[in-house]
Amino acid sequence: MTTATKNEGEGSRSAAREYDERTRTFIEKNDVATKAAEARVAVDGSEADALKQAELEGKAKARGLDSERPKEH
Repeated sequence: MTTATKNEGEGSRSAAREYDERTRTFIEKNDVATKAAEARVAVDGSEADALKQAELEGKAKARGLDSERPKEH
């Protein structure tokens, strides 16, 4: 038996609640300033090319999902 997903209209309140909860949990369990410093080192350091490539691939996939939407100029 499958569980039907309720259409929440524009914007998903349940997804927003889940995101908020995960964010709170992350902040409670991690030193956010340290994580930010680690991210800065990665972006500015030897991982920069790989991270930029991953970003471009993600954006390309996102554009593909919106292929039926008219392009805004």
